[in-house]
Amino acid sequence: MRDYNMNDFAYGNLQDDDDDVPSSKAATNSLQKVSMLPLVFLIFYEVSGGPFGAEGSVNAAGPLLALLGFVIFPFIWCIPEALITAEMSTMFPINGGFVVWVSSALGPFWGFQVGWMKWLCGVIDNALYPVLFLDYLKSAIPALATGLPRVASILILTLLLTYLNYRGLTIVGWTAVFMGVFSMLPFAVMSLVSIPQLEPSRWLVMDLGNVNWNLFLNTLFWNLNYWDSVSTLAGEVANPKQTLPKALCYGVIFVALSNFLPLLSGTGAIPLDRELWTDGYLAEVAQVIGGGWLRLWVQAAAATSNMGMFLAEMSSDSFQLLGMAELGILPEIFAKRSRYGTPLLGILFSASGVLLLSGLSFQEIVAAENLLYCGGMILEFIAFVRMRMKHPAASRPYKIPVGTVGSIMICVPPIVLICLVVVLSTLKVALVSFVMVIIGFLMKPCLNYIDRKRWIKFSVSSDLAEFQKENWENEESLIR
Repeated sequence: MRDYNMNDFAYGNLQDDDDDVPSSKAATNSLQKVSMLPLVFLIFYEVSGGPFGAEGSVNAAGPLLALLGFVIFPFIWCIPEALITAEMSTMFPINGGFVVWVSSALGPFWGFQVGWMKWLCGVIDNALYPVLFLDYLKSAIPALATGLPRVASILILTLLLTYLNYRGLTIVGWTAVFMGVFSMLPFAVMSLVSIPQLEPSRWLVMDLGNVNWNLFLNTLFWNLNYWDSVSTLAGEVANPKQTLPKALCYGVIFVALSNFLPLLSGTGAIPLDRELWTDGYLAEVAQVIGGGWLRLWVQAAAATSNMGMFLAEMSSDSFQLLGMAELGILPEIFAKRSRYGTPLLGILFSASGVLLLSGLSFQEIVAAENLLYCGGMILEFIAFVRMRMKHPAASRPYKIPVGTVGSIMICVPPIVLICLVVVLSTLKVALVSFVMVIIGFLMKPCLNYIDRKRWIKFSVSSDLAEFQKENWENEESLIR
């Protein structure tokens, strides 16, 4: 591998001496990049997409804890994760995101593990959206509740949205803007209409003896995580070193308000019945507050939002696989792009996973993905601190204004939260997650063996920074 200037770090020029690059720097630079506004809405959909699915927090803990959760949780989790994502994404403004960070700090074995866990989480997450989409529509169209119509609807929706992803990230970004505005407008109207009906005493209801902490934390976690997802497509962003930090800042504000305000209106305007606060109940709340027209609008917004989340998540997942291939972690074929600049095989793999997992229930999916996500985040936090300690002078266009001790302290609150999620997880979910992790541990040596035997072609990175080459070459020497 040739020497590389860290200050010019951008897309890895991944090529063999005698072959064309399947996804070269010149090719990607010729594509239209994602600008600020579409990027904010992509982040919005990668993280939350609005309050759809947040009803479980009221069911689990009542109004007061639910509202406090959506106020406090951003400070414990969202802001630290967004700050770390901003710093590391500007340090490594290329596709692959957190895979590159962890590979640079800990070596390609752990880079593969975080990639495997996060990709699996993304596919599991995307399997939720057809489920939620149909949950919101089944009250209006009962035939979608079960049976062949439900299965056919999931298949058709997945294929349509997969095709839109294939057509290009710029199209996905501007589609996300339209969907986001449409999805949030009914909640703005609901918040205004509910004002005369609000009774502040309803917000103060709390019963600590009757709290489902596992459901409560999983609901908050699912609605407010995945800030690092945008890093996987940093190479597709216009001027990422400037755009990404600002977009993440706007995204934190947008996501927090989009969850808190609808719950504030809903819990304050109608009498409490915690058992009713399940997936899709916000549509019923809208009917009580504003009438049937508002309920239909919320249902349409929910359907639209779930399509937006599907699009954004699939984009992140597929570009993550492309980035891993450009770094030589996955076979070169994963780095091939369509004529629209999109990762062909990554999209197909992500769509296949969605179809396989879409039969699971909402709560099963959320619990399984959250536990895997926790494992990936631990590796990211370790990588962030290690890079601060090992390479403090490396170029960071955006840098969190704290020293080494401060960088460690930023990671403490989210790690404590991760420990709580792990402790409260059920044995079934823990076992499934453990099996998935073991599969990842076995896959990496198998891929290394395939690479050495040259059964499948892997790209060789020639544009890794010096501190990356040190880790990668050390692991390669151990394997040999």
